[in-house]
Amino acid sequence: MQDKVILVTGAAGVLGSKLVELALARGAQVCGLDRGELQKPGRSLSSLQLGGVDLTEYAQADAAIETAVKYFGHLDVLVNVAGSFAYEKVDEGSARTWLSLYETNVLTAVNASRAADPFLRRSSAGRIVNVGAMGALRADAGFGPYAASKSGVHRLTEALASELKGKVSVNAVLPSILDTPSNRKSMPNMDFSKWVTPEELANVILFLASDQGGAITGALIPVNGSV
Repeated sequence: MQDKVILVTGAAGVLGSKLVELALARGAQVCGLDRGELQKPGRSLSSLQLGGVDLTEYAQADAAIETAVKYFGHLDVLVNVAGSFAYEKVDEGSARTWLSLYETNVLTAVNASRAADPFLRRSSAGRIVNVGAMGALRADAGFGPYAASKSGVHRLTEALASELKGKVSVNAVLPSILDTPSNRKSMPNMDFSKWVTPEELANVILFLASDQGGAITGALIPVNGSV
């Protein structure tokens, strides 16, 4: 990862912040984007953090990625972590939930990928890594909106991999249950030891972003721990 420029969306979240931490530790230069404020905003030689970026708006995605490229000089890797979750049964919910999850899970990845595309094509090792979900392969009760949106991420990954074949590799990781404070709080009776840790998932993402992962494209890779 030495000197590779990586852009991470959703960088303020549990997974995004861990990914930024590990990428920096391995010698990468990292730009973190998030809709909210980042805990350590600002700039350094190897890190640029941009808060207040709404990736559901293409113009904001484009401007943020332009800023990152101007700062570092190039872009090698885009990791689309930004997203959200909601549990809602169809007969108890609303169309707004479906639209909201589509915007935060799919549209953010579409806009970031579109904006990053011309810069990634110029890299000798351009990569896009999306975060899908094992739960999108088969939806349980209450998971309809979330599963539908993450299934959209899977289809986006396959389409982009085909469109960018030979230029940029595009893959998605599919975690089961990520071990986060919010998930522990919402599912207190579960066996947390079976869940996927943010570090484990980040390591798979960084492998796909590395030179060693270059032969893989169009893959939906399960990262399901012991679930």
